[in-house]
Order: sequence, then structure tokens, then C-alpha cells
Amino acid sequence: MVAFRIPNMRCGGCARSVTAALRGVAPASEIRVDMERHEVTVEGGADADALAFALRQAGFKGERLAA
Repeated sequence: MVAFRIPNMRCGGCARSVTAALRGVAPASEIRVDMERHEVTVEGGADADALAFALRQAGFKGERLAA
């Protein structure tokens, strides 16, 4: 599991954009968004660096959380 805190994820549109960016890297992974905590988790063995890069490309600064 890889988890990120995304401070600038503030609305449903942001959550959809984050999910789409992560799904582009890890299409078979389970992606869960917690809007209250501004966090997203990805389960399924995806590469953390590739996920972080996808978030940056989509305009979101993701801080990786300890697993």
C-alpha cells in the first residue's frame, strides 16, 4: 500500500482528477480517497515514485505517508 497526503485536494473534482492520474499508472489497483484527511491510498503493488510523478503531472503535490 502507498499513501499520500494531498493538501490541495479540496473538492470532488480534485478527487476525480487525483484518482484518474493514479489509475493511469496503476489501472488494476484499488484507490481510496479520504477528502476529510486530504489523503489517498493505493493498494495493488504500484511503484510509489511513479504514482508521485503522476500526481505532480496532474498538478497535485503529494506527500508520501509512512505505511
